[in-house]
Amino acid sequence: MRLGVAATAPLGADVLERLARTNEIAFLLTRPDAPRGRGRRLAAPPAKEAADRLGIPVYQPERPELPEDVERVVVCAYGLYIPPRLLDESLWLNVHPSLLPRWRGAAPVERAILAGDEETGVTIHETVAELDAGPIAAREPFAIGDSDAGAVFEHAGRLAADLLERVLLEPTFTPQGEEGATYAEKIGPDDRRLDLDDPLDAWRRVRALSPHIGAWTELHGRRVTIWQARLEDGAFVPEVVQPEGRGRMGYDEFLRGAR
Repeated sequence: MRLGVAATAPLGADVLERLARTNEIAFLLTRPDAPRGRGRRLAAPPAKEAADRLGIPVYQPERPELPEDVERVVVCAYGLYIPPRLLDESLWLNVHPSLLPRWRGAAPVERAILAGDEETGVTIHETVAELDAGPIAAREPFAIGDSDAGAVFEHAGRLAADLLERVLLEPTFTPQGEEGATYAEKIGPDDRRLDLDDPLDAWRRVRALSPHIGAWTELHGRRVTIWQARLEDGAFVPEVVQPEGRGRMGYDEFLRGAR
């Protein structure tokens, strides 16, 4: 099938690459280049980088527009509001990495881990004006276990591509409903700070924000981002840390330097 794809973030890039293996991608609709990294240099979104590798035409309007007519547009981690007039021009199918209606919104993977959910999943639904509230074409769960957000996103990308292949040609929809709806607010600065007096929450927070955001605390008088940790007999044990202004290192190496 000839598709349009609207995607920006790494999950969207992953789904784009997987769809391109079996479908003709007419175009990628993505957000404009933006400053990234410590130097705040202008950089392309991950989905654009993937499209460039695949030779897919890329469009980066400040506000969404369809560059050409297609029967389906797959939306995945795009990050811009799609106005109703565009929704009337094609069938927009949204990939959402949660079991909707649980965790509608910007950070479903992170919020699921923070809440201690035992499972999450992927939902394919029709994009409508209301946030992540459209009727559902496919939904499948998977266990979170001790995974961090990176592993959950990777699993979600694989599952999303499989589900899309099942429903792209002839989707049938079931109303989503509001029972059990929760909202996954965007991760803010306060979400990144670890409370070491609450080991379970700290462990979940490290996993929820790794490897893409990072959770931090103060150890031995220094601000330290903790990228990996474990619970050991109920105690929080850092494993991979990054002192401010330094690279990532094992916790033992950090302790030797602190002494």
